[in-house]
Amino acid sequence: MSNNLFLLVARVFLATLFIVSGLGILADPSGFAGYMGFIGLPFPTLVAWLVIALKVLGGLAILVGFQTRYAAYAIAAFTVGSAFLGHMDFSDQMEMTAFMKNFAIAGGFLALSVAGPGALSLDARRGHATLAHA
Repeated sequence: MSNNLFLLVARVFLATLFIVSGLGILADPSGFAGYMGFIGLPFPTLVAWLVIALKVLGGLAILVGFQTRYAAYAIAAFTVGSAFLGHMDFSDQMEMTAFMKNFAIAGGFLALSVAGPGALSLDARRGHATLAHA
């Protein structure tokens, strides 16, 4: 398989997690906003809608390879932030695993931001995709 096909598969794997999760939150945004308020975030309704937008729109951007580097940076930052906000109970093995998974996912997005989306992307069609060789 070529690097471009592997980059497409990586984008599909990474994007699917965020698109499905964002659509799940969209099914009950007030419930998610309640959770955001419960963990102490200000303006929980606004935060909920920003999270939905980032997950769905950012995930779709990654999926089709549009503005891939910017979307990857944004989702990586979000993922690290959510690890610190939602998975800091290290006495719970599941929370510790979720914390580490968030960092692994962020690492995948950072690798994608360096490699670029590959030739099978909208960025490539627009002449903005390169594969890092250094």
